Amino acid sequence: MNPEILDQEGYTSVAAAEAPVRELFPGIRLRRLWQGPSGAHADLLEMDPGTSWPRRDVHEPGPEEVYVVRGTFHDGARDYPAGTFLHAPAGSWHVPNSPTGCTLFLFYPEG
Repeated sequence: MNPEILDQEGYTSVAAAEAPVRELFPGIRLRRLWQGPSGAHADLLEMDPGTSWPRRDVHEPGPEEVYVVRGTFHDGARDYPAGTFLHAPAGSWHVPNSPTGCTLFLFYPEG
């Protein structure tokens, strides 16, 4: 074992179930897992079945990286089942929704 791994500056972990929850819209919740000093952050987004973002979700100031952990994510154009990775470049947009409900892992390298 190497317990000194846990003593490294910035090395962190969080159980998703223990991450603070913020309801963005009815049935759509965000759990912040990590945020770096430059503003980069990693989140879980939970969407209940039949929920939809009420407007375009524009990716600013940088890209959005999405991994579908559970369920089916729909971006306004097509369905993405669990196991799918999406890269949305800075300035692009979509209208997130989920007919079945889904959990997404989101990473924003530029905040």
